Amino acid sequence: MGRLRGAIAAAVTPLRDGGGALDLESVGPLVRFLVDGGVDGLLACGTTGEGVLLSVSERKRTARAFLDARPAGFQVAVHAGAQGTSDTVALSSHAREIGADAVAVIAPPYFPLGPAELFEHFRSAAEACDPVPFYIYEFSARSGYAIPIEVIDRLRRERSNVVGMKVSDRPFHAVEPYLIDGMDVFVGSEPLVRAGMERGAIGAVSGLATAWPEVVAALVHEHSPEAHLHVTELRARLEGIPLQAALKQVLVDRGVLAHGDVRPPLRGLTLEERTTVSTLEAVA
Repeated sequence: MGRLRGAIAAAVTPLRDGGGALDLESVGPLVRFLVDGGVDGLLACGTTGEGVLLSVSERKRTARAFLDARPAGFQVAVHAGAQGTSDTVALSSHAREIGADAVAVIAPPYFPLGPAELFEHFRSAAEACDPVPFYIYEFSARSGYAIPIEVIDRLRRERSNVVGMKVSDRPFHAVEPYLIDGMDVFVGSEPLVRAGMERGAIGAVSGLATAWPEVVAALVHEHSPEAHLHVTELRARLEGIPLQAALKQVLVDRGVLAHGDVRPPLRGLTLEERTTVSTLEAVA
């Protein structure tokens, strides 16, 4: 299987009924919107996709819906990270079975795991999806701790399908240690994408790309200074606003999604926040 490339949208998961049910009918329109926006693929059920708030069954159904909706050549990666190893392995194996292009796994949150536990967790997930390319997902603000470089080095030696990382840390000095020779690194914080690619990263896995794919595509494909300014301003103006709800509201306003619901305990937007979000189209 080929490795991921380019601009990858960290896709939202369409929900309805106050966030209590999947809205799989909106997956097709979302995929078409992303394709038309020029990105190279998507990551399903990640942080932007509220993956850890969905049941294993819901995550499997969502992943399959995205894969069923993709056109030829459009990459679909599946985030399989979960609190426990057994669920992570089940989701990784399912992603392989349904033909995902890649699997990504974040370090489990809540318990601060040491190198030995982390290695076994990631090794089990990579083995379960082999030969599908496996990407370690580093995001210390969400997992609660950083993945040691020694764990990554050992995984690369022992599992041939461990080929890259998504690194969503910030500021840039937190990203730099993971720009490892021979690893395909995707930057998650859009304002850091240009600096990351200048230092060897090969693309972005971007939450903003699920609502503004054309901007992130220009950032990654054209190294556009204008796109860099756009994503930097978008992130600044979204600071303090629930990201998943904001992105879904933009997609509702753009006629892509039927509903802007998020899964509790995430919340929707206040009236003031909705007003702010409604002005963001002018930025992009």
